[in-house]
Amino acid sequence: MTTETASNYDHLERMSVQELLININKEDKTVPLAVEKSIPQIEKLVEQIVTRMKQGGRLFYIGAGTSGRLGVVDASECPPTYGVPFDMVIGIMAGGDSAIRKAVEFAEDDDQQAWKDLQEYQITNLDSLIGIAASGRTPYVIGGLHQAREAGILTGCIVCNEGSAVAQAAEFPVEVVVGPEFVTGSTRMKSGTAQKLVLNMISTSVMIRLGRVQGNKMVDMQMTNHKLVERAIRMVVEETNVSREEAEALLDAHGSVRGAIEGAVNEEG
Repeated sequence: MTTETASNYDHLERMSVQELLININKEDKTVPLAVEKSIPQIEKLVEQIVTRMKQGGRLFYIGAGTSGRLGVVDASECPPTYGVPFDMVIGIMAGGDSAIRKAVEFAEDDDQQAWKDLQEYQITNLDSLIGIAASGRTPYVIGGLHQAREAGILTGCIVCNEGSAVAQAAEFPVEVVVGPEFVTGSTRMKSGTAQKLVLNMISTSVMIRLGRVQGNKMVDMQMTNHKLVERAIRMVVEETNVSREEAEALLDAHGSVRGAIEGAVNEEG
């Protein structure tokens, strides 16, 4: 497994801070190029997910450790960013929510637990499941994918090794081979970055295809703080050419950027 091979650098403890930062950055620069090679795989997976979500399906992520946390983060950001229900994109990690902050020993080694966790959400064959595992050998993820696939559920994965057990368990694997980590085996580094980039690509593309972006703007975002309220006001002003005061009034009346823009158009009509 390339994720476990020795770093391209040695005697890290002898490097100055500047040398460490330059060399870490040098390694990080290779990650987007590795992701680029996987775009055809990502495209196939996204198209399949969109088809099911347009019919009312949901998107699930399962993973352990850093991979699981990245899935939880991506899922948790979809509702505020795109105004979708909180149970539309769901991140589940080995060990449960407590494992987000503190590692739960051996939780990732149970190949039956992921399916049990998914059953709590009454997962169906309209839903899609993505297993996230840098190594591609996490039992929690492998077991979940196998059982989901047997149940007729769409399965995909994001891994950082070729020909892994996780990729073999998934119908639509995404393999982003980033090579050795700067600190040998520390997959929270390049592998984690690659997984984050792919998750961004998947969830953003899905939400755009589901109509949650208008032009290039997050017209369904939740206005949960002053920064986002200001952004909403700017979007309404830019899209409708109304004054700031009118934009505020439209947002108060309609509760969303999309509603405010449509309201302004209707008023003009």
